[in-house]
Amino acid sequence: MQIRTLQFHEVKLHRSLRLRALRDAPDSFGETLAEAELRPLEYWQEQTRTVTESGSHIMFLACQHNTVQGSTYGLTDHDCLRIGRIGGMWVDSRWRRQGIGRALLEAVLAWANGRNFTTLGLWAPAHCPAAVSLYRKLGFRETGNQRSLPYNPALNILEMECDWKR
Repeated sequence: MQIRTLQFHEVKLHRSLRLRALRDAPDSFGETLAEAELRPLEYWQEQTRTVTESGSHIMFLACQHNTVQGSTYGLTDHDCLRIGRIGGMWVDSRWRRQGIGRALLEAVLAWANGRNFTTLGLWAPAHCPAAVSLYRKLGFRETGNQRSLPYNPALNILEMECDWKR
């Protein structure tokens, strides 16, 4: 497995990965597959530009040869540049429990080391104990904040964070 970053010219790959993630784990994200499928090409171009050019955000891919097995984003908080966020964490269900999620998170943590973050945060699906456990193993703790998914109020996501400077 290799961890690499998304490149500017990979707009179609970016879109296809997000759709794969929403198809594979529909109850783990804040949007639905139908919503993402309706977004125009310009949306995906802008999102790809943001995570490949801005310097504030990044997207990591876990690859085996030409197959992307998972992805995640490292993000700078919109409201406070001292807070980093992990978003869109996803590992294809065919490759879970093989260390891919940990490798992706470690890539984001290494990226965060070069920034002035005081805190790293994320939202985790409460109904996915494996994900919550992985985040805890890497030093994240629950803040006590939670909210329901907008399209499925029966499911909650938990806010987790860790103090940063490693």
